[in-house]
Order: sequence, then C-alpha cells, then structure tokens
Amino acid sequence: MEFERALHVAQQRPNDESALSDLATAALAEAREDVALPLLRRAAGRAPSALLWQWTGLLERSLDEHALAIKSFARAAGLAPTDRSIAHGHARVALEAGLPAQELFERALRLSPGDGDVLLGYCAALFAGGKSDAAEAGLVGVLERAPLWTDGHVQLAQLRSMIGKKNQATASFERAIQMQPKLRPLWIALFRLLTQSARFEELDESVARARSHVPSEPELIGYEAIAAAELGDTQRADRLFSLMRPEAQEMAVIFRIRHLLRSGRVGEACARIDEALQSDQAAHVWPYAAIAWRLSADPRSHWLEGDLDRMVSIVDLKSALPDIPSLERVLRRLHSGKGEFLDQSVRGGSQTDGPLFTRIDPEIRALRSAIAGAVERHVQNLPAPDSFHPLLGRRRDRRTRFSGSWSVFLRGGGYHTNHVHPEGWISSALYIHLAEPNVGDPVNAGWLTIGEADTKLGVELRAVREIEPKVGRLVLFPSYMWHGTRPFTKGERLTVAFDVRQPI
Repeated sequence: MEFERALHVAQQRPNDESALSDLATAALAEAREDVALPLLRRAAGRAPSALLWQWTGLLERSLDEHALAIKSFARAAGLAPTDRSIAHGHARVALEAGLPAQELFERALRLSPGDGDVLLGYCAALFAGGKSDAAEAGLVGVLERAPLWTDGHVQLAQLRSMIGKKNQATASFERAIQMQPKLRPLWIALFRLLTQSARFEELDESVARARSHVPSEPELIGYEAIAAAELGDTQRADRLFSLMRPEAQEMAVIFRIRHLLRSGRVGEACARIDEALQSDQAAHVWPYAAIAWRLSADPRSHWLEGDLDRMVSIVDLKSALPDIPSLERVLRRLHSGKGEFLDQSVRGGSQTDGPLFTRIDPEIRALRSAIAGAVERHVQNLPAPDSFHPLLGRRRDRRTRFSGSWSVFLRGGGYHTNHVHPEGWISSALYIHLAEPNVGDPVNAGWLTIGEADTKLGVELRAVREIEPKVGRLVLFPSYMWHGTRPFTKGERLTVAFDVRQPI
C-alpha cells in the first residue's frame, strides 16, 4: 500500500519535508492520519516549517481534533502570513470548530480575492455569526458581477431556503439564465438543484424552457424523464427513458428504478437493480434493492436486512451524557435558521449547518466521545463479515469517523420524510428533548420508523421496526435502510444525528 511505503520513507528521513508531505497525503487518502500525525508533529516542532504545520493541521482536522488543528494552522500562518492555502485552511478550521471565523476569511479573501471556495466559506461564516442578511447580500453582489458562478447560485438557493425565503431560492439562477440563456452549465446546475430538492414540477417547466435555447443537449431528455416519472406521467416517462442516450442513462438510473417500482413493474426494477449494483452507484441502489426484494419475496431480502436485532442497536446514553440540559442549550443556540435545507428530509423544523462534531464546545466534544464509543460497540456486535454485503463487508478495525453530523429541531406537526443516507455506513438518531404526549395523538406519534419506503413510490411496505424515542436514547442502523418519523402535533423535539463514514 502507498501509505506503508510512505511511512517507511518518512521514518528513514524524519526531517525531509517532501517525504513527510507524501506521508500526510497518503494518510489522508487511506484514513491513517493517527499513525502519521506523531511524525509530522515532531518534525514541525524540531524545525519550524509552515508546510509541516499545515499538514499537521490537516491531519488533526481529518480526525475532528479541531482545537489542535487551529493551533497548528495558527503556527503555519505565523510562519507564512501570505500563503493563500494556509490562510484559507485556518479560516475553514475555525468555522468548523464553531469559532468566529469572519475576520480569518476576510484575510483569506485579501490573499485570494477571486477564489469561489473562500467566498462560500466567508458567507458561511457570516451565517454562522448570525449575519444571514449580510451573507445573502454578499452572494447576490458577487453573482451580479459573476452570473456564471454556478456554485454561488446553489449556495444562495440553499441559504435562502434556510432563512425562510424558499420561494426566492432559484431567483439568481433565473436572472443569470435570462442574461445567458444558451449557456448549458447554468441550465444543468439548475436542473440538478431542482432534482435534489424534489421540485419536479419546476424541473419539468425548466426543461421545457431550456429546449428553445439548448435543443441538442442530450441531458435534457434525462431530466425531462426524471420529472415525468416523479410526477407520475408514466407513458411519457417510459418514452423518454427509452430515448435516452447511454451517456445520460447513468445520471437517471435511480429515477428509472423508482419509476419501475412506482408503476408496479417490480420484476423489471429487480433486473435494473442487479445491473446497477455492479456499478459505482451501488450505494444509492441498495435502498431500492431492499424495497424490490421485499416486494418480490426474493430471499436476498433476508440476507440484506434480516438480522435486525444486530444490525439495529438501541443504546441508552444517559449515563455517558450526565448534563443533557447543558447540551440542549448549546444545540438550541445553533438553530438560527428559520427554514429547511432544500435537499433534506426535515419538515416543520430546522437543521444545523456544518458538521456538528467538529465543534470544540465541551458539551459537543463529550457527546462525540460518547457516541464514538457506542458506535464501536455496535460495530463489534454486527453479524459475521460478508464481503458482498453493504454493511457487513466493511473493515471493523479502524477508528470511528463521521461523514456528517447535525442537529434537528422540530416543532409540532414536524417530521422526517422516509429517506436514506447513501454517503454513510451507519446512521442514527439521538433524542435530546421530546414533546410531551398529547391527548388524541396516536400511540406512535414521533416514533422512528425503519424499513418504510419513500411514500412517493406508492408501494405497500410497512416499517420493519418502529422505535419509541426517549431522552438519551441512541438508535443506530444501516445507512441504506429507509427511515423517517411519525408526526407529532404539539411541542418541540431536539435530536442529534450523524452518519458513520464507510471504512476504507
């Protein structure tokens, strides 16, 4: 392996910046940061080097050790105050740690005035600091000068949705398209955003408008097929899927499977699923395999989801989190947005922005530590390894890493739609505050459901598990399993959720 070779070289040449840089690069690629980090720290301490302190900070950041990473980046910035990447890294780590980062991003912007990633980070820092109006105005101003910056349009749409301006989310896209209607990247970025946020009527209308400006674009058929399928226009969707060119079929494979399931063609869906599971889209396909195999009584259904007693864990973290009220106060402060993410499952509430577990608040660090321990115990209790299985075929000898972490605040009537987490390995729900039971509510109001498919598919599959929420209760389950919540009518609910990263 590349890491082992780089480690051997670095051990032989412990003061060589090039060898240590190669080691850090390989460590990040192969999730071996904890092994490489001591060598980088010692070398940076022996002969102060901006590059080595930067690499040290990057390794610490990857391990969610942001309190240490901030110090390392500060040392790097002190040694190389005009280095653009160090300035940006310093600002980014501070933002992820939950510290004020506006001034650090302003410094990074002075060094890299046209860097889109730095601009987006600056706007995120403004939002995190309670300056959502300034963040919105900043993005609007940049997009007026650079209307072809698609990443900026997407970020502005997300920001507007989060601050309660969902009806204005795509306004900047529309303005740019009006100015440059023949520019393909603008249309495609808009289509992707509308698809991810399940705004299929708008997608259908946008594709129709685009045809008069980019009529030869093959992806138009794909997005029109997606819109038709999700809107239930079965015959039009069939025709459009059949017309798609090979280069456009990959982007629509999940929606074609959804279309087949929705229209009752389970056998055809199974054939498509078997083919797609051999592709690099397998992580997105497993949830639909679970549906199709249950509907068709395929014995692989039991193989995929059968051992729920060990694939799903219910853990009481109360003893590991002795001061839940303090944790609740910290989390409530983070829910500054008025609206919802465009592309998330929350309905009737808000979700925090940025990775939760990278924050350096003592309460969050204690929370992360307790959760990491629970995850490690859960992993050790999983069924026997199976190299073909999406849950059981992963390594179990690596430290717990998170691909995402956040908090959700729900008001009365709020819930999560049934959804999955294809970027994760193990997903979760941890209950911090719950609404009092309301007379007249169903017994299972607010309960977590597992195995109940997206209702928009129209398939009759009941949940395989329903789990009652309790304060301090942590539920762990495979990320490919469908999950959601039953609505509750009154009160508030505060939860923490995360995805465990798929081990390399």
